[in-house]
Amino acid sequence: MTEPHWDPYERDCPTRQLLDRIGDRWTVLVIGALADGPLRFGELSRRVDGVSQKMLTQTLRALERDGLVTRTLFPQVPPRVEYELTHAGRTLREPLGALDAWARTHMADVLSAREAYDLAG
Repeated sequence: MTEPHWDPYERDCPTRQLLDRIGDRWTVLVIGALADGPLRFGELSRRVDGVSQKMLTQTLRALERDGLVTRTLFPQVPPRVEYELTHAGRTLREPLGALDAWARTHMADVLSAREAYDLAG
C-alpha cells in the first residue's frame, strides 16, 4: 500500500487544516509555553498573557485532538490537571521557536515598513 500524498497546495488536502492549527497565534504561544514542561491551566493562562479562558480552552482541546498536547487529570481534591506536549508536539518546538526568533529579530524592520506604508497610503 502506498503512502498518502499530502499537498497543502491542493484545495481539499487535510494538511491545510493542520497548517491553520499550527499557524494560529494561540497555538504558537501555547506550544512555546509548554516547551519547558507541563503546566496547569492557570499557569498557562498567566504565561500566555491576553488569552481568554475560552480561547485557551478551545486551543488546548484542539491541540489535544490533533495529538500535540496531552491532558492529565490527577485524582486528588481539588482535582489537578496538567497539559504537556506529546512527542509530536515537541517536534514543533524547533520550527515554532525559529518563527519566534525571526519575529523578535525583524520586528523593528516590520514596524518601520508598516509606518512607511501607512504614510504613503
